[in-house]
Amino acid sequence: MEICKNTKVYILLPTKDATGGLELLHQLVYNLIKIGIDAFLYYPYEDRNPIHESYEKYNNPFCKKIKDSVENILIYPEVYGALPILNKYKNIRKIMWWLSVDNFYAFKLSSSRKNLFFYRLINKLLKIFGIEPVFDLRIIVHRNLKIDNLVKQANMHLVQSYYAMDYLIKAGFDPNCIKYLSDYLNEDFLNIETNLSDKKNVVIFNPKKGIAFTQKILKKVSGLKFIPIINMKREEVIKHLQEAKVYIDFGNHPGKDRIPREAAILGCCVITGKRGSAAFFEDIPIFDEYKFKDEKENITKIIDKINDCLEHFEYRYKDFDHYREIIKQEPKKFLEDLKDVFNRR
Repeated sequence: MEICKNTKVYILLPTKDATGGLELLHQLVYNLIKIGIDAFLYYPYEDRNPIHESYEKYNNPFCKKIKDSVENILIYPEVYGALPILNKYKNIRKIMWWLSVDNFYAFKLSSSRKNLFFYRLINKLLKIFGIEPVFDLRIIVHRNLKIDNLVKQANMHLVQSYYAMDYLIKAGFDPNCIKYLSDYLNEDFLNIETNLSDKKNVVIFNPKKGIAFTQKILKKVSGLKFIPIINMKREEVIKHLQEAKVYIDFGNHPGKDRIPREAAILGCCVITGKRGSAAFFEDIPIFDEYKFKDEKENITKIIDKINDCLEHFEYRYKDFDHYREIIKQEPKKFLEDLKDVFNRR
């Protein structure tokens, strides 16, 4: 997208919480300024200061009003509840950044109950009689994506994952209007030194990600220590990942998730499912022997792989050298991709 001499780029901040996606919005502003583009966080709500203390280090400027002119650009994440804000602006160029696919579905389905009433009703009636649903509501949303009044306002779509790129292309979007712009780990993470001799026979998992299937694995295992990442401060998460040998994640991977990368960079072997971005080697570039469909018949295979990683850690650790190297190069790649997205006149 063309950058004019007076272009200002606004990045919509939908909330001032601390999450991986919100940190990425801060990183975007920080890097746009680094390459000489006038950029601001745009926070349209009442709070006086929208900058979470975790992100004060970026020292990003923010504003609560934007100039709705054609030379300016508004970038916004796919958070469906925030998209109606777009209707206020008629002239500014708009870029939708797909940080997640599945989360967009969740918002869209919850806000479309009236429009999907017929399909939901048929599915419910069939369920009463023990018949599988005939309508996949996700597919219906997918088919209508291109004509969604809020989505079609975008002049360009950025994707944080190849999963999202594949999703948009299959929905009928012009590939020429889609650009890849992923993310990178907090650089504090990349500079942490992990002593592999301190590793223990511990498996880490995130109970917010695919917990139903993970619990099936836990019920079949005895003698292994599993630690859930729950109610932990950042320092505690780092400490546990540095001590663990294995991280497992059978969640739906709505985008290119950060915790698998954090686990890898802190010396863990990473075992995932094949949902969402985990199905794409470009998003999680690990050998296929470390990826399993979350199906009952794979539970024994997953447990065997966990034991293999624990018993032969010094060898299995090396299987993730390529993954760790890619993660280390992500800050540089982010800048390169950013320059590819924006062209100066």
